Amino acid sequence: MNIGSCKDSTLILQNSNQAQFCGSGLIGVPEHSSESDERKADTNKQKRRRSKEPGEDGEDRPREHPFIVTEPGELARGKKNGLDYLFDLYEQCGKFLLEVQRIAKEKGEKCPTKVTNQVFRHAKHNGAVYINKPKMRHYVHCYALHCLDSEQSNHLRRIYKERGENVGAWRQACYYPLVAIARENNWDIEGIFNRNEKLKIWLAYQI
Repeated sequence: MNIGSCKDSTLILQNSNQAQFCGSGLIGVPEHSSESDERKADTNKQKRRRSKEPGEDGEDRPREHPFIVTEPGELARGKKNGLDYLFDLYEQCGKFLLEVQRIAKEKGEKCPTKVTNQVFRHAKHNGAVYINKPKMRHYVHCYALHCLDSEQSNHLRRIYKERGENVGAWRQACYYPLVAIARENNWDIEGIFNRNEKLKIWLAYQI
């Protein structure tokens, strides 16, 4: 979902905790056909056959276990990682950016101000293979909500944990409070990011 596309929409959160958009931003649920279902089944089979997925630089990396929805301070069980761990990855990226900036200054090179491919390569070179660009981009709006409105972020975590929802449903739900924040700030997503100490190192358009 692109927050910028929600400008003409009114967000309604119903008691069922499902979100709908009214006005020109109305989102319809597509009807499924047997042909489309067959195509989806073939696609899923192909995905299951792949034991690895391509990395940022064209290299293969092992498929990782998904995150699970956890409450603040809760440790995940088993092989899956919780949301505190996810948010900590963004904090680590900030530290790797500082290292890249220090190295660039020592070499007299231009210093990056955002977390770019250069930072991800540096993280990987230093053993943080669990940090990669696709993952960080996928959840950056969740981290943004965590930084901008921790109370609302924690509330969503508790609700979706109680319901037993998967991380995909939680991730989608994180967009809606951001829509409200963006509306209150004249849809200046980049400005919202730049005014926040932790978010200013992330590219706002990745939302």
